[in-house]
Amino acid sequence: MKPVRKAIIPAAGLGTRFLPATKALAKEMLPIVDTPAIEFIVREAMAAGIEDIVVVDGKSKRSIEDYFDSNPELEDNLRKKDKQKLLKLVEDTTDINMYFIRQSHPNGLGDAVLTAKDFIGDEPFVVLLGDDLMQDKEPLTKQLIDRYGETGESTLAVMKVPHNQVSKYGVIDPATKVKEDGLYRVKNFVEKPQPDDAPSDLAIIGRYLLTPEIFEELENTKPDKGGEIQLTDAIDSLNNRQHVYAHEFKGDRYDIGSKIGWLETNIKFGLEHPEIKDQLRAYIKELAPKL
Repeated sequence: MKPVRKAIIPAAGLGTRFLPATKALAKEMLPIVDTPAIEFIVREAMAAGIEDIVVVDGKSKRSIEDYFDSNPELEDNLRKKDKQKLLKLVEDTTDINMYFIRQSHPNGLGDAVLTAKDFIGDEPFVVLLGDDLMQDKEPLTKQLIDRYGETGESTLAVMKVPHNQVSKYGVIDPATKVKEDGLYRVKNFVEKPQPDDAPSDLAIIGRYLLTPEIFEELENTKPDKGGEIQLTDAIDSLNNRQHVYAHEFKGDRYDIGSKIGWLETNIKFGLEHPEIKDQLRAYIKELAPKL
């Protein structure tokens, strides 16, 4: 069984929920306090042992490439002023095996993954979506890799959501619960079901471990009504030829794909940030009686 060494981070979306800011700035570069959201995703992959990361970006995403590239002028300035802590922060973002592939048209998540086929080759790999930040004792990506070590099959991350919110997600119809610690064999997938029709409350969240056979399925997946190739459709087809599993994540998930989720995450992370946590807590207490 081949090791999981590579990751895909799709980042070609237009970020329309955050206009006008995303007219000139990649959505993935919006900061969580002082760190771009995409760096949290990259660090999760690295902490799980991923060696090579490819970002599938679009025409307006140059800021992502610049962020993970060196900036000699800035580094030299910090070095001359003996700002070693800041220098380390800057240099740490360049010491990563990062690669970039352009998705010429935003034709869906499945198309973005297919764009990276030649980069992945004949290896299992992970897909990490930038709208979800995960926190747990062990990185969610590492949890998926461990599950792959047990099953040798594709495994998706799922999480229980309130029943009245299942229509916002793709959910799984679990055939069996393989292990009591939250490993399920998936029967099929249901995209955004109404609560009365949902087969479970286990929603698919933004982490996938996939075997390379997914590329053949993606190549044969027809676009939906919106002209997009959906990754879930290809995974559903893959499930007909090899088992697909779901791993239940029980840590903390932060949805930063909406304005309110991004603001809530900034507050939560700000209250843990060593430089500002006391000031932010004091401000919230001062503001609260006025609301």
